[in-house]
Amino acid sequence: MTVGADVLAGLVRRVHESPARLPGPGASPVWRRTRLVCVDGPAGSGKSTLGTQLAVELASQVVHMDDLYEGWDDGPDGGAANLGAQVLAPLAAGRAGEYRRYDWVAGRWAERHAVEPAPFLVVEGCGAAARQVDPWAALRVWVEADDTERLRRGLERDGEHARDHWLLWMDDEARHYAAEQTRARADVRLDGFGRLVPAGSD
Repeated sequence: MTVGADVLAGLVRRVHESPARLPGPGASPVWRRTRLVCVDGPAGSGKSTLGTQLAVELASQVVHMDDLYEGWDDGPDGGAANLGAQVLAPLAAGRAGEYRRYDWVAGRWAERHAVEPAPFLVVEGCGAAARQVDPWAALRVWVEADDTERLRRGLERDGEHARDHWLLWMDDEARHYAAEQTRARADVRLDGFGRLVPAGSD
């Protein structure tokens, strides 16, 4: 999924117009404030492409939630917990965040990545816009696509051997999104082809 120029420009404009909420109140130095952009939605919907587009437009670092899950069994809840503890909590306190990337091939945590305070930060992936981001997010974007299309995209990328993993992941993320009400809380919704979804549509 590649978002068209008009939609992308609208998202970038909304980010610039939103207040920078990181670090949190009372944190120092207060002049180094960050606008946090969270791109969430079920696997295979097109989040990674949009996250990259936004990061380019904003000249921003992008944190991929895929790097924060400890494999297929961890699920969006585990990734969201790592995002909160390792990246968002330090930034909210006015410090740099740091996380280790999970190597899916080797099955272990790999190199460390710093997340320094900066004008913008993009986080993309399942669990990126869990409720914990609400005090700090400048923009929460939800990207969706139907299950058949998402599974097709996923198996095209990961191979047919990953089908069982994908089906279990889709169950895990459905439970996560039901609990977090991520779609309902999003500021903007896009479909899996980069088109805006009208507010109030089910």
